[in-house]
Amino acid sequence: MTLIECRGLTREYRKGDNIIRPLDDLDLDVPRGDFLALMGPSGSGKTTLLNLIAGIDSPTRGSLVIDGTNLANLSRNKLAAWRSENVGYVFQLYNLVPVLTAYENVELPLLLHPLDRRQRHERVRTALERVGISDRSDHFPRQLSGGQEQRVAIARAIVTDPAILVADEPTGDLDKPSAHAVMSLLKELNEELGKTIIMVTHDPKTTDWATRTLHLDKGRLAETGASLTHEQEALA
Repeated sequence: MTLIECRGLTREYRKGDNIIRPLDDLDLDVPRGDFLALMGPSGSGKTTLLNLIAGIDSPTRGSLVIDGTNLANLSRNKLAAWRSENVGYVFQLYNLVPVLTAYENVELPLLLHPLDRRQRHERVRTALERVGISDRSDHFPRQLSGGQEQRVAIARAIVTDPAILVADEPTGDLDKPSAHAVMSLLKELNEELGKTIIMVTHDPKTTDWATRTLHLDKGRLAETGASLTHEQEALA
């Protein structure tokens, strides 16, 4: 069943007298429960597509329908409300608030929801346990390793129980063991919790964990391929 449907999706920016078009008339279907890796050279439109799917940006033309909602028709406020309910974002550099503990960082998205303190605590505890970092809940980001920071960031992304996770180079700043642990966690979230994951990466080994890989070039799909099946060996 299709969860994300892009038709003629285009994003343009004006730079002086020039029109920059990072996405150009893109058609794409993403089934529910997919783990999609996006690859391509710098400037190919990967992050632009990720930001459109996440509701951070809006298309210039075309339609982007996610679970029956056309994001292109939503106002900025409605788009923000939709995003808080439906999407979790995992960044390369974690984007944790340095003056907040791991627990407080994970709790942040819940402050936008009508939950009492007990309900927030239960969700944060569950998310931290899910990513295996509950024993570091009172630690600040500076007291955590890169891999631990990314686990906190993933807990923050899943604490609202979104249907979609978008990940922009989630292992780009990690050493090999930490990268393996993070990709294993994302795979678990996909297979065990049914999360639909769209991941941007430059690392071909990372794509082995995905269900399939799409290649973008100059804002258009260039190639489609199925990933290999040796996930446990991909980053070993």
